[in-house]
Amino acid sequence: MTSALDPRTGAVALCAAPGHDPEAAAAAVRHLLTERRLCPPDEADGAAGHLVALARHYGNRPFTPLDAVRRERGLDTDRFRRLLDLFERLPELREAVIAGPSGQYWSNTVLPLERRSVFDAVLEGTPVHPHIVGLYPGPSCMFRCHFCVRVTGARYPVSALADGNAALASVIDEMPAGSAESLYVSGGLEPLTNPGLGDLVRRAAGRGFPMTLYTNAFALTEQTLERQPGLWDLGAVRTSLYGVSDEEYEATTGKRRAFGRVRANLLRFQRLRAGREAPVRLGLNHIVLPGRARRLLDVLDFVAELDAAAPGRPVDFLNLREDYSARPDGALSAAERTELQDILLAFEEKARRLTPALRIDYGYALHALKSGTEAELVRIRPETMRPRAHPQIAVQVDVLGDVYLYREAGFPGLEGADRYIAGRVGPDRSLSDVVGEFVTARRSVAPRAGDEYFMDGFDQVVTARLNQLEADIAAGWAAHRGLLR
Repeated sequence: MTSALDPRTGAVALCAAPGHDPEAAAAAVRHLLTERRLCPPDEADGAAGHLVALARHYGNRPFTPLDAVRRERGLDTDRFRRLLDLFERLPELREAVIAGPSGQYWSNTVLPLERRSVFDAVLEGTPVHPHIVGLYPGPSCMFRCHFCVRVTGARYPVSALADGNAALASVIDEMPAGSAESLYVSGGLEPLTNPGLGDLVRRAAGRGFPMTLYTNAFALTEQTLERQPGLWDLGAVRTSLYGVSDEEYEATTGKRRAFGRVRANLLRFQRLRAGREAPVRLGLNHIVLPGRARRLLDVLDFVAELDAAAPGRPVDFLNLREDYSARPDGALSAAERTELQDILLAFEEKARRLTPALRIDYGYALHALKSGTEAELVRIRPETMRPRAHPQIAVQVDVLGDVYLYREAGFPGLEGADRYIAGRVGPDRSLSDVVGEFVTARRSVAPRAGDEYFMDGFDQVVTARLNQLEADIAAGWAAHRGLLR
């Protein structure tokens, strides 16, 4: 850890952040190298600048193959290997990378997965049970969001629910013990439209998986909670918030007076969970859509209203995101992005004052923008997609038992999405069977134009990391692959 009393180590730990002096950081690294006797003083002079440059690079561009950086720095293989060895022996440099503008990639996704060693199974082609499994139980959805890939009117037949819920229950039963966050409920379509969801939630909780429910909260009524008491065994309810007025909701979802209902549901949920002293957490997920950056401050007023409904049980978290799909209609204009930086600073100040208990996650891009710079947003294209995907890391299972390789493919009737079904879970076929057969047979999907839209932000980050690791191994950098592990 960085010592608050030592400005030299502080200069190193912050060297990847915008506005920090690389020469001061290099001088501090020289001091650390010689003080800790990691290399001779004459070698420390030459190494320090390169080490700071490495930290700055990977704090801003985390998915660059190592050999590309070696060539950029004009270093031969032996010298670059010595630098990588030194880098690993200075924890301040690791801290600098994670504190950089792109640090959310490292801390939120890459390093937690590295700690689980799940990348190895993909790179080695080893069949293992998926580390993360998303359950997509919803047979329908009441919204038609303009940024959603759902086919209008498409739904699963009600007749499929009994067998589908049995298949999802079998998936829960075979989950290996481990991370409590390995199971979650999402869609696809709206999970709360499945009347058996509460039973699935209770089943998972009984096995040590208090799941997070991703929902639009339109059906999170008191009646739903009474009919499905198992929903109180959720670990968290994460509500997608599409605005803070009926007008904004209708413009986004096509549903009239939707915000009023969602607002009433969440206010009631707040009172009920406080009265029950239920441990389930409540959070909001809000995408900053074009033309609405200025309305971001109003989100905090809504959070404060929810807090007031249940004194002592404030809203737990808020996740802010940009539209990660890269579709033109989801991108903020250059002028609005410039304005958004000032808005985010005002937002942070207002949150400290109005909602001090709220944990705010700004995501990959907004975290950097708030700090005064632009993070490198990962943009996987068909030519950089991995034909065998990463089912050892994550899959999604819908109400038919179909196992999807990417999170945004699990919609009924979506053109081309069926190509990304690894197989179907059934009475005689487990999820491990489906994934094992897909991996062992080395099945693959030839990407087509537009297939990148089947990937959400998580899928894109995982793909970028795997591509990077594969390039590092091929170039002879297996011992240092990916820089941080």
